[in-house]
Amino acid sequence: MLSGFKNIPKIPELQKRIFMTFLLLGVYRIGTHVPTPGIDNKALAAFFDMAKGSLLGLFDMFAGGALSNLSVFALGIMPYISASIILQLLTIAIPHLERLSKEGEVGRRKITQYTRYGTVFLSLIQGFGIAVGLENMAGPTGASIVLEPGWSFRFMTVITLTAGTSFIMWLGEQITERGIGNGISLIIFAGIVCRGPAGLLGTFRLVSTGEMGIIFVAFLFLFMVAVVGFIVFVESGQRRIPVQYAKRIVGRKMYGGQTTHLPLKVNTAGVIPPIFASSIIMFPATIANFVPHPWMQAVSNYLRPGAFIYESTYVAFIVFFCFFYTAVVFNPIDVADNMKKYGGFVPGIRPGKKTAEYIDHVLSRLTFGGAVYVSLVCVLPSILMVYMNVPFYFGGTALLIVVGVALDTAGQIETHLLARQYEGFLKKGRLARRR
Repeated sequence: MLSGFKNIPKIPELQKRIFMTFLLLGVYRIGTHVPTPGIDNKALAAFFDMAKGSLLGLFDMFAGGALSNLSVFALGIMPYISASIILQLLTIAIPHLERLSKEGEVGRRKITQYTRYGTVFLSLIQGFGIAVGLENMAGPTGASIVLEPGWSFRFMTVITLTAGTSFIMWLGEQITERGIGNGISLIIFAGIVCRGPAGLLGTFRLVSTGEMGIIFVAFLFLFMVAVVGFIVFVESGQRRIPVQYAKRIVGRKMYGGQTTHLPLKVNTAGVIPPIFASSIIMFPATIANFVPHPWMQAVSNYLRPGAFIYESTYVAFIVFFCFFYTAVVFNPIDVADNMKKYGGFVPGIRPGKKTAEYIDHVLSRLTFGGAVYVSLVCVLPSILMVYMNVPFYFGGTALLIVVGVALDTAGQIETHLLARQYEGFLKKGRLARRR
């Protein structure tokens, strides 16, 4: 692995992409510390100290701490993710969007443009809800969080937060295009990782004051290592379907006659399901947190991490998006048709429709196992942390996103290395077999 890192400077393009990724992520982190005007930061910080372990704490984690100080990036990237979910669901229901999704690069650009419009629309709604909610909130001492309430504050806050989310969306697209890895995922990754040092300091403070024992901290550390190892093990797991290609003669050359395999990942959807599920739950829950109405406060309490309704809803959304996103990115019918076109077949299965049904059957069972795995990683550690009164940033959702995005980014770096005949992060023996 060390030799793989040493080879990175030998590729100017890869070096430039990594530098651009760090530069844009640095711009994002600077923006999370630029406050929105008209806010009493001390009263807001005191309010979020009371909200630790709640859904606001989870939202603040995804926003990289931007919500707790109400920076210009307070809404984070969640409106963009929500808009992406809505567009993908509408693609199935609206024929025009379905045709666009099949028109290649031109269609994808059009859908991306619709997603941007949806992001701005959702940001306007969420920004207005936050502005109105902030006017009715106060810190523990009774100090008002908003210095001068009114329509001028609401208008300024909505415009500021919407512009911040639009800028984050642009940063994510630039990272994807000019950097390395998926830009949106890396922005969430950076927000979670940057809160790690503060979490460690908070844990050390609890140990120094005697609120948490050293043995328990050691157990917590081993538990996190075990969860990370389990995530890496499952994320690298594959179900390999054997594929045989028949011999065929084209001109004077003979093609085919070789045996290969079709790799199907256990978790095809990656970290998308927990991110999408969190985004869906956060939208109504965030509005409920900022509206001082008894009924809305009851909704907020039901959607608190660790509560039965929240966890069951979270699991249901994770399972749904595991199957939904897998169906979007992997079409067994197209795979079977391409295999049949080039003379490939699965031993014992007839080419065409039967092959598609077989692949779909195997993929469905794998996706179910992947959905159970993602649900366990996201829910069980979070429940344990809430009932053990451990800071929320050690939850399973954060670990899954961090490890998943890191593996995906490392895989893309390795692809650049292998494309130029450099040794990647894997061992030489395994690398030779892959070639």
